[in-house]
Amino acid sequence: MSGRDADEALARVVREHAGRLAASLVSLLGDFSAAEDLVQDAVETALRRWPAEGVPERPDAWLYTVARRRGLDVLRRESNHRAKLARLRPPAPAEPDDRLRLILICCHPALSRAAQIALTLRVVCGLNTAQIAAAFLVPETTVAQRVTRAKRKIAEAGVPYRMPSEAETAERLGEVLAVVYLLFNEGYLSSTAERAHSRDLTGDAEWLASLLCGLAPNEPEAAGLLALIRLHRARGAARFDPEGRLVLLPDQDRSLWDHHAIEDAIALLTRAARRHRRPGPYQLQAAIVACHAEAPAWEDTDWPQILTLYDMLRRLDPSPVTGLHRAIAVRHVRGPGPALAELADLAGPLAGYPLFHATRADLLRALGRAEEARRADAEALRLTANPAQQALLRDRLSWT
Repeated sequence: MSGRDADEALARVVREHAGRLAASLVSLLGDFSAAEDLVQDAVETALRRWPAEGVPERPDAWLYTVARRRGLDVLRRESNHRAKLARLRPPAPAEPDDRLRLILICCHPALSRAAQIALTLRVVCGLNTAQIAAAFLVPETTVAQRVTRAKRKIAEAGVPYRMPSEAETAERLGEVLAVVYLLFNEGYLSSTAERAHSRDLTGDAEWLASLLCGLAPNEPEAAGLLALIRLHRARGAARFDPEGRLVLLPDQDRSLWDHHAIEDAIALLTRAARRHRRPGPYQLQAAIVACHAEAPAWEDTDWPQILTLYDMLRRLDPSPVTGLHRAIAVRHVRGPGPALAELADLAGPLAGYPLFHATRADLLRALGRAEEARRADAEALRLTANPAQQALLRDRLSWT
């Protein structure tokens, strides 16, 4: 097996098992920080050895054995090591609840949103500091500091390793959903120059969302987020051309969409809506994407329904980004002029957002204002680092 193959195999194992392994070690050691360090040590050991030795038949067990041996070394140096050594025996595989506990600990209210994201991606998803830094355009040192401070805060606060109470879970669920949503967005259209998108990150987000649905079966927003992610991922095969250029929704080959996955996601969303009748931002976003997914062709899109859904979403989430997407719906219902007027109030808060300028350029072109459209596209190009977005914008500028 080549070194690259071994690295890819390790990445798959980490995505599938790192959170479970860390949860097992935290449960045994009672030390969040030490357990996370042991997982990282095991991963680094695998990176050194698997390219030469091959990926073991039971890679998760291999990782656990390496982490356990390192844990024994650590515990032997502690004054109460005998009692803990007796506990550090090969356990039965951790139950899913162990990973759910870990996610909820990562999103403890004592931590800032940035720290919650960094800790979740590092511990639960198995990403290293370089990967997290690249995903969110911050220095590696910043990510390392956030993770270190987060673990310190958890230790100082004496956060118990247990499943939070129902009230505590409800309190943290919104933060957990937000972290998963941000993770998905970064994977769906990367903010970095290294890649256009990441199937690994979107896969991690779907996995986390599915765990949250099990944790909170009576929370429709968890189902809404999972449906939203699955609907977007169902279009994955049509989003980029063979050269890696972004293919916009009107131009996508809908025969490439995973229509079975679309049906399943819509059924999930429909069950949640009928059972709970508590619409929230994730459910409404999923409903909007479902409208696109159900249309046989771009010309069949139910734009009045989409605009109605955006009106509902704006009442719940009156963010500038929601306003921007609503303006796109306005264009298809009322025309480019009213849509452009909708953007006027968003120029300040979205001045650094490439999609704002690209959307404005599209509306200006539709109104025959070519030179203004060109300047707006140029500003969008200046602001984005995503290679697929850059290619699309360069194409637009070459046409004018």
